[in-house]
Amino acid sequence: MKVLVVHAHPEPQSFCAALKTTAVNVLRDAGNEVEVSDLYAMGFNPVASADDFGTRANAGYCVYALEQRHGFANGTIRSDIKVELEKLMRCDLLILNFPLFWFSTPAILKGWIDRILVSGPVYGGMRFYDRGGLRGKRAIVSLTLGGQARMFASDGIHGPLEGMLRPLLQGTLAYIGLDVLEPFVAWHVPYVANEVRLEYLAAWRNRLSSLAMEPPLSFPSLDNFDESLRPLNGRT
Repeated sequence: MKVLVVHAHPEPQSFCAALKTTAVNVLRDAGNEVEVSDLYAMGFNPVASADDFGTRANAGYCVYALEQRHGFANGTIRSDIKVELEKLMRCDLLILNFPLFWFSTPAILKGWIDRILVSGPVYGGMRFYDRGGLRGKRAIVSLTLGGQARMFASDGIHGPLEGMLRPLLQGTLAYIGLDVLEPFVAWHVPYVANEVRLEYLAAWRNRLSSLAMEPPLSFPSLDNFDESLRPLNGRT
């Protein structure tokens, strides 16, 4: 299996980085090919702009998704996008590893999503959800946060974490065709004892060894909708 780990934490000594290293070691030890995109270490540019394209489909007005298609088809998309896109397209498993910032991903990871999920090869037209460009591949999110699990219960102060992650899990990963697994969450990380962190790492190692057997989360299927995207017979 080919694995791409996209890691987004500014501190190399962080516990989040330990999750990344654990994933790399466990998966490589199991005989998998693992590539890592450490976004901060790479100095990855997160800003999607017209500068991402050489020759333009429309030099006077930049519709980013259309320029992505044109740049990909004509080989004029920026080299850093091309390199990351090639990693993404050849992987069987994508791991996004990051700390929760303001109920969301760090900006550098959002920028990777904006720039690397290229319209054309990854999605476009009616090629989304189970018809997306990355169908047949799997994805898992591993994240750290400062809050306690009870704060994210259904009656907790913040509400379920799943709601905060929906733009990522459904609107991004499932949308492009990936089979999305249940996230791995390390709670209250800055404040727990080292023994708890070691327990998190042990649990992460166990998850990694069984990812191929896990059922994915359920998201919409285009088979349940007609050509105008209305539900068939009331099914969703």
